[in-house]
Amino acid sequence: MAFSSLHFRPAVPAKVLGRGSQWIQAAGRRWLWGGVNLLFPPACCLCEAAIEDFSGGPLICTDCQPQLVSYVSACGACGSTLPAGLAAGDDCAWCRAQKLRFDRVVRLGRYDALLRQSVLSMKLPHQQPLSMALADLLCARRSDELVALRPDVVIPIPMHWTRRLWRGVNNPEIVAQRVAAALKIPYPAQLLVRSRHTEPQADLSPDQRRKNVHGAFRVRPHRDLPGARILLVDDILTTGATASEAARMLKQAGAIEVCVAVVARAEGGHI
Repeated sequence: MAFSSLHFRPAVPAKVLGRGSQWIQAAGRRWLWGGVNLLFPPACCLCEAAIEDFSGGPLICTDCQPQLVSYVSACGACGSTLPAGLAAGDDCAWCRAQKLRFDRVVRLGRYDALLRQSVLSMKLPHQQPLSMALADLLCARRSDELVALRPDVVIPIPMHWTRRLWRGVNNPEIVAQRVAAALKIPYPAQLLVRSRHTEPQADLSPDQRRKNVHGAFRVRPHRDLPGARILLVDDILTTGATASEAARMLKQAGAIEVCVAVVARAEGGHI
């Protein structure tokens, strides 16, 4: 999948110009884009290295990309790395013992090294381009898995308005917007809302996390929700408590399936 941050509109409708003029316009766009890249080569959002011959796609260089994407087999149900001998998509022993309310997880990579640094940087207001780049990389590298889920709508894990006011940005919203645009499906961002402020999950035990988010979400009525397949987007999944509670509320409101797409899957958070 290719993404571009520049969009051009013809001054005259395409139907009036005809196919020949449409070809000229398309060629002109390619030449203009090439000229812009030549004068102002785009830089990697992580290492700031120039990206040569950029024609759309994640703004992450070819040296950084392999450090962000996980190529090992992952559990289809919870997204954690599978032990040797199990095939990708199999369920792991841990998630079979849990009461996870979501159905599948698609992850870009493991929450360590460069991807960990990137996810932490995403939380800063001035790092929105990085959130967009990681979302584009998720779509590019996990395209087949995301399409196979056949989602009807994409929604982000919401942030309470008080934390949003303090932080200034909710990066799962940015990722969800890019995923919805790539899949060409609706993005009803306000369908799921966080109805009460919760403590940060990072320093809580798994049991405390589940109690912390229980009843923290509310689903607004929406005509497309009954019978829908929902793709829930977050930046990181650790124990799955937040995503599971959100999925529970969405299914209670009529969704038939809730799958999760995350930039990073933390390993060991449930052990």
